[in-house]
Amino acid sequence: MSHSALNGAAAAAAAAAAGVLIDSGSGGGSSSSTNTGGSSVFQTATGIMDSSRVSTCLISMLLIVYGSFRSLNIEQEAREREQKKRNESMTNLITGEPVEQEPNKFATLDTMHALCLPLGASISLLIMFFFFDSMQLLFAVCTAIIATVALAFLLLPMCQYIIRPCTDGNRISFGICGRFTAAELFSFTLSVSIVCIWVLTGHWLLMDAMGMGLCVAFIAFVRLPSLKVSTLLLTGLLIYDVFWVFFSSYIFSTNVMVKVATRPAENPVGIVARKFNLGNMVKEPPKLNLPGKLVFPSIHNSGHFSMLGLGDIVMPGLLLCFVLRYDAYKKSQGVTTDPTLPPPRGVGSKLTYFHCSLLGYFLGLLTATVSSEVFKAAQPALLYLVPFTLLPLLTMAYLKGDLRRMWSEPFITQQSSKQLEV
Repeated sequence: MSHSALNGAAAAAAAAAAGVLIDSGSGGGSSSSTNTGGSSVFQTATGIMDSSRVSTCLISMLLIVYGSFRSLNIEQEAREREQKKRNESMTNLITGEPVEQEPNKFATLDTMHALCLPLGASISLLIMFFFFDSMQLLFAVCTAIIATVALAFLLLPMCQYIIRPCTDGNRISFGICGRFTAAELFSFTLSVSIVCIWVLTGHWLLMDAMGMGLCVAFIAFVRLPSLKVSTLLLTGLLIYDVFWVFFSSYIFSTNVMVKVATRPAENPVGIVARKFNLGNMVKEPPKLNLPGKLVFPSIHNSGHFSMLGLGDIVMPGLLLCFVLRYDAYKKSQGVTTDPTLPPPRGVGSKLTYFHCSLLGYFLGLLTATVSSEVFKAAQPALLYLVPFTLLPLLTMAYLKGDLRRMWSEPFITQQSSKQLEV
């Protein structure tokens, strides 16, 4: 897939993944005014520790960690293949055989993408808000196709582990479609089966599985090249998130973000059945909640669920993936900090940028959860996630002397002064 296609897909996903944290119960309102202060505090604490809240927090953090390490692993494997091809090229120079170039699998966002992404997300959000009824079949089909590919990528390591004893790892040719291993075919078949069952049942667990695949795929294949681009992107999306959650109701008389995030789509099976007059033969299928968010129902409170937009996982996840790559690059290249600054000491010297950002993400998500429970209203999660992840990272990079390097060109090897003199 080309860079432009991937970058366009990233913009579409940022719009479709509603950046909002919603807690909904069967009552749907705030707590009664007759409650005492102590019982209100107890209810708030109980709501924060509800199983739906805990599941949302744990799963979102696991997806970010898993997607970041998958990205790092893909990059390391590509580097090893490149080194192998470089060694083969020395032999091919003698024999005259052509050298096959390794295709770039990653889409890198630049400054222009970071500035335009919130605007593109806003336009996509408005399209879904105004034209959802007339385009819901298109939205459902496109989402199912993209989620199928992403879910296959998520399931691939498990399928490789299962099939490894039974196959030799050779690729099977499918003509113009390409060459695939048995594990890739197995993961794709499993993914198609899950999506088909989701279309027929509309079960929330299958929708969450598809959303998890989308999160991991985006974190693994979309890259942020520097801290500058990361800051511009997250700041712009924070403004986008706050506006559409808090202020859109003053213009459109309803909360646009929540409306789009919670609106179900007509089932394609039902639409086709009605078109061909098969309503008497086919049972009416359920409406579909598109996998632009993760939904976790409460175990103890019936009708109570917590919802987190995929954008609140993917966008901070891109930042954490960036700092994980920088930690690995700094370790492998022996990158030194600013020589004018004293070397860090104590616990902070052992704390990596990835650990710092992951801790900040947890605290930001916890703060968003508390705010949602206290105010009994949907919260723009990026309002809490961006400051809690970005500000500690910038402070830590400044204290360690890496801020200037991470801000502009973090992955370009700088020659030492002795090498320049020679």
